[in-house]
Amino acid sequence: MAHAHPHPHSSGHDSHDGHDSSSVPGPGGPGGQDHHRHQGGHSPSGSHAHSGDTVDGQAEILDLDAEVLAEHLASVTAWLPTGTPPRRIVDLGCGTGAGTFALLDRFPEADVTAVDFSAAHLQRLREKACTRGADGRIRTVQADLDDTVWPDLGAPDLVWASASMHHMADPDRALRAVRDALAPGGLFVVLELAGFPRFLPENAPEERPGLEERCHAASERYHAEHVPHRGADWGPKLTAAGFTVEAERALTVNIEGSRAAAVGAYALGSLRRLRGTVADGLPAEDLAALDRLLDTDGPHSILRRDDLEVRTERTVWAARRGA
Repeated sequence: MAHAHPHPHSSGHDSHDGHDSSSVPGPGGPGGQDHHRHQGGHSPSGSHAHSGDTVDGQAEILDLDAEVLAEHLASVTAWLPTGTPPRRIVDLGCGTGAGTFALLDRFPEADVTAVDFSAAHLQRLREKACTRGADGRIRTVQADLDDTVWPDLGAPDLVWASASMHHMADPDRALRAVRDALAPGGLFVVLELAGFPRFLPENAPEERPGLEERCHAASERYHAEHVPHRGADWGPKLTAAGFTVEAERALTVNIEGSRAAAVGAYALGSLRRLRGTVADGLPAEDLAALDRLLDTDGPHSILRRDDLEVRTERTVWAARRGA
């Protein structure tokens, strides 16, 4: 069962760089799906796309992220201080549609414009929409949001950006572009993750206890250099861009039920992507232990474990454009 515990939070968590629920423009991040020019679809897990990734592999992680964190995402959309239900929504960096479909479920009278850099992810989103009978409520737009001129987004009442803003080359300019696109009084929602999700107990694996935390430490060093806006406090940035921040919350996610096939697949895909970031920063013994976890045919495969869980945190900011 997923437990989301909202509480006030004064500073932004760093995004989970790797999966988020989208692929946006720009350079560079398993949750959601990159939002970078080498695009890897962000998912809430958050890791960058790497040279070994395939488009199908990135999309699979985004889909798993949406499945595993669906209850949590629904709790976020239910919390939004929208007032009058929005009718026109934009999902910036939509990936394969985790946020898009959560917003459609939350606001049944709304239509969504789903924006992403990846044509393949948008195609996958359209196929899902057809399967759900929601294709008449979704418009897809392929765009690089690092461009100085954005496509016409149609004066939305609500703009949603999940794990995408920290990948923008110039996030302050992007925030101003969102403000200009929003209808007067419209709401902008920024959702970011606190690093890569955790899956293993602290004492795992048995031969290299603490391996996952050392991988995360190596990942933090990598991202400090390559994703400078990761971990930003978006509240002051939103205010500087002309928004009024109406609400900010941090949510802790702890998903148990370790034998769920989706959790195992999510952990496997996420750690595979994490390996692409941290391989050069780990001792040989740690890298070998990580590879044993990722060897699905071996006795130490992560898919054989019965003690997995998903632990992560997110921060969400809701900011209003003036009427």
